[in-house]
Amino acid sequence: MKSDFCDGLNRRGFVKAGLTGLAGLTLPDLLRLRAQAAAGGAAKDTAVIFLELAGGPTQHETYDPKPAAPSEYRGPFGTIETSVPGVQFSELMTEQARIMDKLVILRAVHHDSGSHQTSAHLTQTGYYLRDRQSRENDMPCIGSVAARVCGANQRGLPPFVSIPSSMRYGRAAWIGKGFSPFETIKSADAKPFVVANLTLIGGMTRDRLGDRRTLLQGFDQARRVIDTQGVSDAQDAFTRQAFEMVTGDKARDAFDIAAEPEAVRNRYGINSLGQNMLLARRLVESGVKFVSVRINTLGSWDDHKDIKGRMNAKGPAYDQGIAALVTDLHERELADHVMVVAMGEFGRTPRINKDAGRDHWGRVMSVMLAGGNLNTGQVIGSSDSVGASPAANPYRPENVLATVYHHLGIDPAMTFTDNSGRPRYVLEEREPVAT
Repeated sequence: MKSDFCDGLNRRGFVKAGLTGLAGLTLPDLLRLRAQAAAGGAAKDTAVIFLELAGGPTQHETYDPKPAAPSEYRGPFGTIETSVPGVQFSELMTEQARIMDKLVILRAVHHDSGSHQTSAHLTQTGYYLRDRQSRENDMPCIGSVAARVCGANQRGLPPFVSIPSSMRYGRAAWIGKGFSPFETIKSADAKPFVVANLTLIGGMTRDRLGDRRTLLQGFDQARRVIDTQGVSDAQDAFTRQAFEMVTGDKARDAFDIAAEPEAVRNRYGINSLGQNMLLARRLVESGVKFVSVRINTLGSWDDHKDIKGRMNAKGPAYDQGIAALVTDLHERELADHVMVVAMGEFGRTPRINKDAGRDHWGRVMSVMLAGGNLNTGQVIGSSDSVGASPAANPYRPENVLATVYHHLGIDPAMTFTDNSGRPRYVLEEREPVAT
């Protein structure tokens, strides 16, 4: 099978890793674990769409072009003026250039790793991965923390959804497997797009499922006679929520991307990138707290060779989808409620390599933010003349995560106890980006 990244790990491997963590847990089990956070959880009606630019996008060919640099640094594309005077993007980002007034671009985010694994774990959790060969989270990812602390904004919906699969280290670790994401498995442009976990198995109807529920209730009544701890009542509550998700309309309607008008679907782009972003908007609008989207379905951003061809293949679709998403959130008056983050695990080398590509580069990267009551229409920080290192206002990935936690009403100084009994901070570097 073809690998999506230079370390040989493919998308099926991510899906398998995500499902392995959920083995043996039923839907009522997941709901039971998630409800443990109800007391004291953040109550702000906010949401996040996290676009994981898997593989590490180039800063030069997206948000930080260097038109005055020598050609071996400048790269194969020109630049375009944005709606904010003095701010330029790569010529591939034409749609986002038009809505720069609704964006915040961080051009001096940096860290010290060039490893996919270590860097991805850092950008998802705020901590470096201790074992570079591990495919399991050392620390819980930001979506899992949000699921545990906040829960969903609406009953009957999962708090944390990943489209089509979990981020590279986008799972719950030791805070509880029930806080790992609900995965769609398929991209939203699939025909038909059906979320398997919300579909009844063959031969099962809602009426038959209701009959089974009645039978279970009969057994429960007998069990209550000897239940002095209230276990049966609690079990009933969680089983009822599971039935609501499977047989109710809220979750099914939220995932029903076919209900979107054709004009809206075309606006996002009829491809996996655009349709997955559209589905993310539907989910947060319906009440999902945190949605992650793996933006590598038209090819990863691990562009070690032929960066011109690879960016031509995915850049315009990415640009169209982002612009449609941000504009759509504003038009629906959701922009203050929903924060959008587009971030990979690192940037790319400033100098074009012998294969006409760019290699791993943690020393500087660009991050796009939108919504979330941010002061938009600005570029924060800068890289040097060739895009190799921060020149002003540097931030780290932890600062980006702190900004997201702040938006969600989560204190990054809160602690959870890990499997060894040690209290661990959500973040150790907790200063949000100043906008």
